Amino acid sequence: MTALWAEVQILGTMYIEVAARFFWFFELQAVLNVALSVPILVSCSNATPWIRPLEWAGVGLWAVALVGEAAADRQLERFRRDAANRGRTCQVGLWRYSRHPNYFFEWLVWVAYFAFASASPWGWATVYCPLLMLCFLLRVTGIPATEAQALRSRGEEYRQYQRTTSAFVP
Repeated sequence: MTALWAEVQILGTMYIEVAARFFWFFELQAVLNVALSVPILVSCSNATPWIRPLEWAGVGLWAVALVGEAAADRQLERFRRDAANRGRTCQVGLWRYSRHPNYFFEWLVWVAYFAFASASPWGWATVYCPLLMLCFLLRVTGIPATEAQALRSRGEEYRQYQRTTSAFVP
């Protein structure tokens, strides 16, 4: 009975530790959601009844970024669908110029949000959003994890691709 009780205590402690990790993981995401929504909030608080040139530039950049990201995703999806490419590295279309064109265009979306917000009072203060996303993509969740997986699964072919192709900017 004592051994069973000890095991229950150990499992209970493990459960609490895992639950705490999940709690803080999701709380961090909630805080980031609020922080990253500030450019939209700032834009919505602009009392100017017309769209200014900087806002039009933001809309144009957003459209370019959306099309670029969709094109990169579509090119990768087509490449992966072909059974002859199984285990190989996509180097066609935008992927010829950047190892992560989808991440680059995702970041441009955030630059566009900043550009749009910049036409509003205090809009300049939202510059942290594209910088934060750039940090996440280059150093935290985006490129590092993707590159590590690509090296594990594709080996030398991917190393060669790394030597000849920009990691981010097409």
